[in-house]
Amino acid sequence: MAKLTLRQAAQWCGGTVEEQYAEVEFLGANNDTRLLQPGQLFLALQGSRDGHDFIPAAMEKGAAAVLCSRKVGDYPAIYVEDPRTALGMIAREEIRRIGMKVVGITGSVGKSTTKEMVATVLESTFKTCKTPANHNNDIGMPMAVLSMGEDTQVAVLEMGMNHFREIAYLSRIGRPHIGVIVNIGTTHMEFLGSQEGIRKAKMEIVEGMPPEGKLLLSGDDAMLRNLDVIPLQQITYFGTGDNCAVRASDIRQEGAKLCFRVSWKDFSFPVEMPLEGEHYVADALAAVSVGLIMGVEPERIQKQLAGFANISGRQETFAHKGMTIINDCYNAGPESMAAALRVLGRKPGKRIAVLGDMLELGICTQAEHYRMGRVAAENADILLAFGPNADRIHAGAITGGMPKSKCQIYDSREEMARALRRMAAPGDTLLFKASHGMHLEQVLEMFLKEDK
Repeated sequence: MAKLTLRQAAQWCGGTVEEQYAEVEFLGANNDTRLLQPGQLFLALQGSRDGHDFIPAAMEKGAAAVLCSRKVGDYPAIYVEDPRTALGMIAREEIRRIGMKVVGITGSVGKSTTKEMVATVLESTFKTCKTPANHNNDIGMPMAVLSMGEDTQVAVLEMGMNHFREIAYLSRIGRPHIGVIVNIGTTHMEFLGSQEGIRKAKMEIVEGMPPEGKLLLSGDDAMLRNLDVIPLQQITYFGTGDNCAVRASDIRQEGAKLCFRVSWKDFSFPVEMPLEGEHYVADALAAVSVGLIMGVEPERIQKQLAGFANISGRQETFAHKGMTIINDCYNAGPESMAAALRVLGRKPGKRIAVLGDMLELGICTQAEHYRMGRVAAENADILLAFGPNADRIHAGAITGGMPKSKCQIYDSREEMARALRRMAAPGDTLLFKASHGMHLEQVLEMFLKEDK
């Protein structure tokens, strides 16, 4: 990563710094003293607690300096009115200074997986960096940018949101040369009111794009077709339909390998990936599209995707005592939960679905949880449900034909883990799926431990 002086950063964000500290350098930034690394800029942000209260602890851990709104002790610091906004301004100028190209990625479902695939494709040709884990908001994304090296050629930035104007803010920081919208689902309906509202919020990604920027959209998503927000010549559609410039055909699942053929312009080539579920084709096509537009050779795209490994908690499949475990606890919406259940449905032996709530669905909450219960009934032999909407999942499963004895609701994660240990046996397949806020991974962790 690149070193910046307090003087330079203060100029970028309109802050002030005491002259005696103006040439102090920092490497990266962090707002969490538990994760802070020596030499980083500590961000005194206002959250559930005031970050200024942690400045002394941050300096003791080796912070180089502080970005803050008021003086707390005699420390190297940049003083600004709003540290959060200042962080974004510093990140924006660092992108400009390094000269990196930016690929911005958003969507209701699958944007993290798409981000990983895009980075995997581009790594074959460019020095590529990406936002880690869930660093996709107004704090995490700028922090990720400030951790990128001086030699970064391409930054792949995931842009998340649950309210209007949040994507616009991130886009104006990243100024993506390529913007990708994977889909428009129902997640965040609680705050955005409708799918039209979700689309409007996602389309904010164009606000920071340069005039020559390219927007990549799923041609299979009805909410993303026939848009007039930007000139059509700047839109590239990917998908399975004839309207798509980058098109997938001959899609098939061969065991644990997902196969399809990509057609683009006047040539085509096959792609094979170590993934289960046709829902991954859209994510992979987005990555192929980015690669092709940026000049990555098809042979390199094929090789990179053939070795793709998703992030932990995204359909992470492993064996445990003769059982197959599918850890898909990273996040969930109706689209991804239904897809995961269909993957479970193709597995041999007894199939156990361990499900938790899907969050931020607003007026769709009860209906979508009920629908997931029906999908579970079609694909699982046993259902364990946890969370405020577990009763709706349960009701849907019963209506869908699952025997009541095979469908249970649990009030605690501990109780659910104990029940799983009693019923699971070698040869079974267990799927764990819920929104990240449900912390279903704790159930999995307890299940994997030996009985005390």
